[in-house]
Amino acid sequence: MSHAPTTSPAAAAEPGADDAWHPQQVAALAVVAVCGVLVSLTQSILIPVLGAIQRDLQSSTTGTEWLLTSTLLVAAVAVPVFGRLGDLYGKRRMLLVATLALVVGSVICALADSIEVMIVGRLVTGLSSAAIPLGISLIGQVLPAARAGSGIALVSATLGIGGALGLPLAALVAEHSDYHVLFWICAVGGAAGFTGIWFALTEVARNGRGRMDFPGALLLAAALVSLLLPLAEATTWGWADGRTIGLLVLAAVLLAVFVVVERRVASPLVDLVVNARPSLLLTNIASLCIGFALFASFIGTATYVQAPPSTGYGFGSSVLASGLAMLPSGLAMLALSPVSAMLSARFGPKITLAIGGAVVALGFLGRIVFTGSFTEIVIWTTVAGAGTGIAYAAMPSLILRAAPSHELAAANGLNTLARSVGSSLASAIGGTLLAAQTISLGGFDLPSLSAYRTLFGICAGAALLGALVALVIPAATAEAGQEQRAVPVRA
Repeated sequence: MSHAPTTSPAAAAEPGADDAWHPQQVAALAVVAVCGVLVSLTQSILIPVLGAIQRDLQSSTTGTEWLLTSTLLVAAVAVPVFGRLGDLYGKRRMLLVATLALVVGSVICALADSIEVMIVGRLVTGLSSAAIPLGISLIGQVLPAARAGSGIALVSATLGIGGALGLPLAALVAEHSDYHVLFWICAVGGAAGFTGIWFALTEVARNGRGRMDFPGALLLAAALVSLLLPLAEATTWGWADGRTIGLLVLAAVLLAVFVVVERRVASPLVDLVVNARPSLLLTNIASLCIGFALFASFIGTATYVQAPPSTGYGFGSSVLASGLAMLPSGLAMLALSPVSAMLSARFGPKITLAIGGAVVALGFLGRIVFTGSFTEIVIWTTVAGAGTGIAYAAMPSLILRAAPSHELAAANGLNTLARSVGSSLASAIGGTLLAAQTISLGGFDLPSLSAYRTLFGICAGAALLGALVALVIPAATAEAGQEQRAVPVRA
């Protein structure tokens, strides 16, 4: 059965061709968006059930935390590598591989009877993180120009939507069923996504140049692991620990070597000349700032509302209630992705990104001031989520305008990596901050209200910085002109 690329520039040019969604376009967008939500779910669903997994598998706290750390490390490497492979060998093909990794990894976790086997499953699952930037790049090419903006916005927003929905889903399952159900949900959803991609999407024309830079991929992998591992373990190891300092220094050295090597090879994994252009570099810096604020919202909401009232801020909420506190945030991200697309069409994506960053900052300022009720926490968390949805949906439009078409997937992968690095920084800094400023209750040390307010203040500052950076992003150069769109017709 053929999967040959099918382009239809004429169709896009016909009067009225873009006035209505074609069923094939709707199916393609729905499949990619659902895959994006499933992949982002995998990054948050374990948080409420880590304790149950530790008890069931009789593992140590450190071993259990590796269920999160292992996925983070693999995802950081997979995103840029799969992006380059997608440009060279086909975005649809690599999207299928990423979705298959979600299925296989989830099944391994669902059947695991030891923490070691489950960590292997999570390592495999980490490969699926590349599905979101691949999906963004694919949708940007298979939809006609009039529909690409809204489609890209929706797929990009899934990175935050899945994360926000994962907490209440996991809490609900933890309260009424066994945690293995979460892995089966991801496995079944991934299988459905794989089937949908197979039938609803056709490979677009490949215009990547050169060959895969495997030495560069290994060098980047070593650098990212050296950077992200100490960030993930900083709260446990301590910032002054020799392992933390040594790995951060090693990361800096490896990144410097990576830059030197990539500038000399004919077919680099990451074209540093292109990605150093202000239009792309500043977009990635703004993305890192917004990614920081998003993850800090996760770590600063669930534990916050679960804390006892005697802390002066908590409400003694259940795990389920704390998860549900994040649900409106995820729904706001979903609802505002088309609004972001309309704002980008009207004012440009950099203005939209700045608006999103400003709304995120407003949400965190509200978290600092309003602490009197559970409802107030939900409202201001939702405001921050709404801003994140607007900002996340605008980022790929900036990449689409600035990146050369033959490096589109790699550029989107690098942008997704920037968001992930921001989240890792938030986890490290937030965890350290909450552990440093505590109050003692019943023999237990809990974060103080001032610690949370400091964290929220840092988040507001990061979001405002992202908004200011967005405002100075220059217009894309003509060199980044995009290729003709392709309509996903099954050949």
